[in-house]
Amino acid sequence: MSTEAERILKAANRILVVDWPSRDVPDTLARAGYAVVVKGGPEPDNYQAQELRDGSVVARRVSPPDHTDLVYSHRPLAELPGNVEMARGLGASTVWCQSGLAGPGMNDPEGCWVPEDQSREARSTVESAGLAYVDDVYIADLVRKLGISR
Repeated sequence: MSTEAERILKAANRILVVDWPSRDVPDTLARAGYAVVVKGGPEPDNYQAQELRDGSVVARRVSPPDHTDLVYSHRPLAELPGNVEMARGLGASTVWCQSGLAGPGMNDPEGCWVPEDQSREARSTVESAGLAYVDDVYIADLVRKLGISR
């Protein structure tokens, strides 16, 4: 498990989620006390805050965020340049990608498998923009393991 990923999660407060493999991602982040905003589609104004209320995570429509610490993306790596541009514009320090694959053609909502050459290329794209890159650990599991509660 990445010590860098642990450091990033401990330092983050605001997370923008661009798609997810299951509700476990936004729900776990909201339950841990992060300020979570989900980008819900291609429309420029489709954003929802995920907030914990009376033990349940509920969505509330919000304006696009003006700042985030981390951009979590469960989108094809072909969309990474646009997500990196968005992350930089929002002042994020990290882009966290999750493939939803456990191996070639093996879907797994907690999977983080990416072919090594694609991972290297994605890391280069993100780091050349001055951002940290994570793609090797399921974010919800790490939040739970660290016992993060804000």
